[in-house]
Amino acid sequence: MRNSASSPTGWFVVSVRWLTILGLTVSLSLHGSLGSAPILLLLGLAAWNIAMTLMAGANRCRPPHRRMSVVLDLAVALALFWQQGGFSSPAYWAGLLPIFTAVVSFQIGSALIVAILVSLAKVGLAWLLMPSLLELPVAGMAAIVLLIIALLLGFLGRGLAKDRTPVQPETSEKVEKGVEGERLRAISTLISTLTATLNYQRVIDSALDLSLSALNSDPNAQPDDRLIGAVLLFSKEETLKIASARRFTPADLSIILPGAEGAFAKTIEDGHPLLVTNVAEDPELNRIVALRVCSQVYCFPLRSGFSVYGLLVFGHPDANYFTPDRMEVLDILGQQTVIAIQNARLYQDLANERDRIIEAQEEARKKLARDLHDGPTQSVSAIAMRVNLAQRTMVKDPKAAYEELSRIEDLARRTTKEIRHMLFTLRPLTLETQGLVAALQAMAGKMKETYSQNVLINIDEGLLDQLELSKQGVIFYIVEEAVNNARKHAKAAHIGVRLRSLEEGLALLEILDDGVGFDMEAVNRTYDNRGSLGMVNLRERTELVNGLLHIQSAPGKGTRVQVFIPLTEEAADRLHHAAGIG
Repeated sequence: MRNSASSPTGWFVVSVRWLTILGLTVSLSLHGSLGSAPILLLLGLAAWNIAMTLMAGANRCRPPHRRMSVVLDLAVALALFWQQGGFSSPAYWAGLLPIFTAVVSFQIGSALIVAILVSLAKVGLAWLLMPSLLELPVAGMAAIVLLIIALLLGFLGRGLAKDRTPVQPETSEKVEKGVEGERLRAISTLISTLTATLNYQRVIDSALDLSLSALNSDPNAQPDDRLIGAVLLFSKEETLKIASARRFTPADLSIILPGAEGAFAKTIEDGHPLLVTNVAEDPELNRIVALRVCSQVYCFPLRSGFSVYGLLVFGHPDANYFTPDRMEVLDILGQQTVIAIQNARLYQDLANERDRIIEAQEEARKKLARDLHDGPTQSVSAIAMRVNLAQRTMVKDPKAAYEELSRIEDLARRTTKEIRHMLFTLRPLTLETQGLVAALQAMAGKMKETYSQNVLINIDEGLLDQLELSKQGVIFYIVEEAVNNARKHAKAAHIGVRLRSLEEGLALLEILDDGVGFDMEAVNRTYDNRGSLGMVNLRERTELVNGLLHIQSAPGKGTRVQVFIPLTEEAADRLHHAAGIG
């Protein structure tokens, strides 16, 4: 008699739990919430999943283990929900894990019971976190959504739970050799393999190899050497390039396709798989030599929402090779490939962001060293020399010594102001305690006090309610960078800072000066050879608020720095679409 946890369904549950752990790790990392408590919870869940994997391999899983899995998944999901702050938590979706485990391991009724427990527990925890009647409708809607998802998963997962009942060895062997067993094993293997690496190229190669092997009706048979496969991805130039291929000719590997006509264009535009039977008549498929001998070509779009990464393409000379069962397997594997590609790109983006932060910190240290050398260090040296001069003149000319000491006092006070201004720009405590307006006004006051620079602040305080504290911090540093640039280089009598609403969901930050201005084209042409990173800092900080930077300047006409800041996702889409980005 075969244990259900060691069946393909059991392996499927284990694999999905690994995928959930990975998704939670990435989600919490992106939101900066991956602290010690979430790490301990995820490590505990991973340890249990390792134990379940070993027991499944040894055929030692029993019904109590399934119940313990549901309880543990439920406990971890609720703990993350509580620890991360309720319904605004980036880990809120973890509540689906115990529901999915119950669906696969037990009947639909058990899944509904678990969904009800999750809903009630989350409503209760949300009330404890924020006891407000305004939160109840949100909690109620979230509970209803969980129940609906539990019903859908229950009906979709009825076939997955059939292996819970004991069966005879003969029947079990037949099931393993059946199409359903092969399909589940292929999905489980794909998930396990793809979650084992976040290397972009390895993900693509693994997805292609597993897709080709999954098309064999007999897992023990030799691979079909007539089956052709490839992954085509969009490049920065919006053209399709071969990222990985099997049984393509050397000439095919270097081909570049526009993806603008024929089967490729239709698949990308519709977002649905397409089976092509007239390869010779297709303008782009016919350019690939390896596909010219194929009677059928199956194209699957690697697409998530509005993001299109590329295509999975398979071809075979047999006119009846791509049966409905094979196409269904490819659809499932293609969907998992999209998720794996997204995870790999998220990981790469995190790595790039880490490198950018390290570079920014290094640049901040260099800037601090330069400012200390050019300002306070020189002033302290001057103070030391003047003190020595005062000592030597004190006996001969006490009046001159007194005047020199007065000048030394003025220099010391000015040096103290410079140091305080540097400390304020490094960490403006006023921003954390009193908000953006107070921080900008304090910055303007210190500019006036330290450098006699006039800075005028005009902020629409009604916008601040729509800006998170993190965005307000980025706006402060954008203003600070632009004002310092104007003070150092523009020789401006006045610098103006204005934040106002431009249209619904869109704010405009402007920093204007009446200084000498500069030639934008000339500066951009030679900027890579300059030591300053002022404009780079402005661009990078603008990207942190998902905004757009625009700078206007001309010799003798001053400078205007404009930062368009979207307040909603819809406004961000409109802004970047209008600018032709993304």
